[in-house]
This record gives sequence, structure tokens and C-alpha cells, in this order.
Amino acid sequence: MIEHVHNHITSELQQNTKSDIIFILSSILLNLITLAVNSGMVEKSRTDNSALTVMFVFVFLLVVVNIVVIFGLLKGKETRMKLINGLLSMYKDQNVAKYYDETLLSNYNVRYNLFILVVICTGVIATIVPFIVR
Repeated sequence: MIEHVHNHITSELQQNTKSDIIFILSSILLNLITLAVNSGMVEKSRTDNSALTVMFVFVFLLVVVNIVVIFGLLKGKETRMKLINGLLSMYKDQNVAKYYDETLLSNYNVRYNLFILVVICTGVIATIVPFIVR
């Protein structure tokens, strides 16, 4: 039974990783697309208010998606910690905990914080650069 629980937890960790990758890549891709679209509309937005409105719509979309991604990554971080703590408990019960370095937990936290920082930085750049150029 322990082996089945172990397999279930590790498969949940793999699913968690896939979800995080989707969140991160979709956010960065949207940020870069928004940067490109809004940068391309800068010249037209100087004389056409509808172009400026479209730029703000893209910024609104970018902000909403980035907020969703950040919350998703925070939940992914929390889920990963819970799953790994479950594995650590199982390893301790089975006397094999010495094979898992618990400092990895803080490494995972740092990694998630860096992912969130990348999302925020690309989002901020995609938001302000076109308006600075304008």
C-alpha cells in the first residue's frame, strides 16, 4: 500500500510541475505578445483614441492573466510543499528519510519566488514600455 501512496504522490508532483510550466509559459508569452502589439500601436495611439483604448484593453488582460498566474504559482508552491512533506513523513516512517535532503524544500520555495518574479518583471515591462515610448 505504501508503494501505491508513493506513486500517487509522485504523480501529483509531476502534474503540479506540468501545471506550473503551463502557467509560466502562457504568462510570459502573453506578456511578450502584449509588448509587441502595444509597441506596434504606439504611433497610431498618438492620434487615434481607439488605438489607445485597445492598448489599455491589452494591459487589462495582461494584468488579469498575470494575477491568475501568480495565484496559480502560489497554490502550486503550497501543493508541492504539502506533497513533499507527505513524502518526507513516509520516508521517515520507512527509515529512508536520510536519502532526501530537506534543504530541497527551501530551494523549491526560492525557485517559485523566481518564477513569480519573472512573471511580474515581464508583465511590468510589457505594460510600461509602450506607454513610455508613446
